[in-house]
Amino acid sequence: MNRRRFLKATAAIATGSVAILAGCANDTGGGADSTKTKSPTETNTVQMVSGSTSYYFDPVGLFVEKGETVTWKSKIGAHTSTAYVDGTGPATVTRIPNDASGWNSGMISGGGQQFEHTFDVPGTYDYFCIPHKSLGMVGRIVVGNPGGPAEGSMPPDGKVPTSQRIVNSGAVSYEDFTE
Repeated sequence: MNRRRFLKATAAIATGSVAILAGCANDTGGGADSTKTKSPTETNTVQMVSGSTSYYFDPVGLFVEKGETVTWKSKIGAHTSTAYVDGTGPATVTRIPNDASGWNSGMISGGGQQFEHTFDVPGTYDYFCIPHKSLGMVGRIVVGNPGGPAEGSMPPDGKVPTSQRIVNSGAVSYEDFTE
C-alpha cells in the first residue's frame, strides 16, 4: 500500500470513529450513562394492565419534575395506584419521601376511568396496586432527584428499575424492564 492510500484509509477510519463516538454521545437508549428528555408528545401517563398471567404498570418506572402530575389509566381490569405509606391499604412500610403526601386512587376500572396525583416533593416514590400487590404489580416514580426511604432498595412486593435508570431513560417500559 502506498503512502497516499494509507493516509486516505486512516482518515476514513478516523472519520468513521468520530461519527460513531458522536452517535454514542447522543444515544438515548437508556444505558447507564445516557440521558433522555421527554419529547413534547410524551405524557406522564401510566397504564394499568391486566394480562392472562401478568399484572403491571406501564411504564414501570417514570421520571417527572417537581410539580408535574401523573395520570394512571386502567386499560383492562380493576386496579389501584397506592403509595407505599405504612397504613395505606395493605402497606406496612413507607417508601416515599418524608415530606411527601401519599395517595390511594381507590378502584379504577377500564372504560376511561383514571386517577391523577401531583408530585411536589423531590425523591423516589414506590407504589402498588392493592388487588395485585402480591402478584408483583409495583411501580416507581422519581421526582427531580432520587432520594428518600425507597432509594437503594426494591419494594417488598416486586421489582422496579433503579432510580438512576429511570432518570437516565425518562421512562422505563414494562417490556424493556422484563427482558
